[in-house]
Amino acid sequence: MVYFFLILEQTGERPCLEFGLVPCPGLDLDLDLDLDLGLDLGLDLGLDLGLGLGLESRRAARLLPLAQILRAQLMHNHANALTLLTRFSMLRSKYWFKGLFGLVSVMLSAASLAQPATSAANYPDKPVRLIVTVPPGGAADFVARTLSERFGKELGTTVLVENKAGANGTIASALVARAAPDGYTLLQAGISTHGIGPYFYENLPYAPFKDLVSVAAIAEFPIILAVNAQLPVQSVKELIALAQGKQLSFASAGTGSAPHLSGELFKTETKLNMVHVPYKGSAPAVVDVASGQVDLMFDGIPSLLPHIKSGKLRPIAAVSVKRNSQLPELPTFTELGYPSMVASVWYGLMTPAGTPQAIIDKVNAAMNKTLAVPELQKKLEDGGAIVMPGTPKDFEAFYLKDYARWGDVIKKAGISTKQ
Repeated sequence: MVYFFLILEQTGERPCLEFGLVPCPGLDLDLDLDLDLGLDLGLDLGLDLGLGLGLESRRAARLLPLAQILRAQLMHNHANALTLLTRFSMLRSKYWFKGLFGLVSVMLSAASLAQPATSAANYPDKPVRLIVTVPPGGAADFVARTLSERFGKELGTTVLVENKAGANGTIASALVARAAPDGYTLLQAGISTHGIGPYFYENLPYAPFKDLVSVAAIAEFPIILAVNAQLPVQSVKELIALAQGKQLSFASAGTGSAPHLSGELFKTETKLNMVHVPYKGSAPAVVDVASGQVDLMFDGIPSLLPHIKSGKLRPIAAVSVKRNSQLPELPTFTELGYPSMVASVWYGLMTPAGTPQAIIDKVNAAMNKTLAVPELQKKLEDGGAIVMPGTPKDFEAFYLKDYARWGDVIKKAGISTKQ
């Protein structure tokens, strides 16, 4: 066991923290970082790793899980000797310390750097976290909580659903991308994180298509357009006429989400000027549309159907080629002469890059078995979903095709992706 102390340098209002690791021949690194910090978390975090390991994250919203990052990086380095220098630069004009650290304990044990710490044969031996990108309520949360119990049974452990909302899924995605590649932290990804979102968030602290890999597709929901029931319109034609004389607003689950792009596409197709009101997920957005704070919304059926049944929302048209089985009387935009108005909200599982393929295959098999359960299929279908069983490669091909399609839509519609 090797111990060494943290060194804190204070220069004016710019504290800098450094520590070094001496050369260590062919050993694995298990770093236990115990920091007691009371600080103003508005920091610019830069990590400088020796031997060109090349890890960098700027303007982090919170202190990164350093131990997991260093371990994940070093596991892929086969050099017989390495030198590590980590610098934290806290670039906040006002920065307060309430308590400062003791020391870092580094435990070095003989192991192959090439092999992940988790054994696929023993997986899973503890609960699995399923990270959802939106608050409770809405289509994404409905899918996760509908499937989690049976999914855990098929996997052989408990699946804990955690809602990490914000920034249109990037907060949840960043959390999973930085997690250990051991199969115990899964992302319920979707069109916002891997279909449209990457076009709107260029400076992400992770690479969506490199740091996260496909595991299993779950389901997709065709989108529909609904308006507040007090809005004096019964059809798309009447809505367009009203919007030409009055500026209307439309809500979405967040900037860069499928509902947002559906609204922008509708504006382009109809030459209307509506105000976009983004929310952190569908649940709070649909509440404001139902209450009349916002005029209308494009979204999947699970979010809208309860309010449609209660009479607070009025469905106007389906953003699909075929009519929705839950609202068979509802015309599609294609029928109404808008063939470009086609969109769906989809979900699937992803995991940090570097996760052993044997673990990915286990999780994929467990999800496919879950989707094959008749009562769960019916519950999803009753909520407007179409289940999507398949292999990890099937899911990857699906979302890459959808990503390319939305890129074409954004370009042709002239939609600004600048935030």
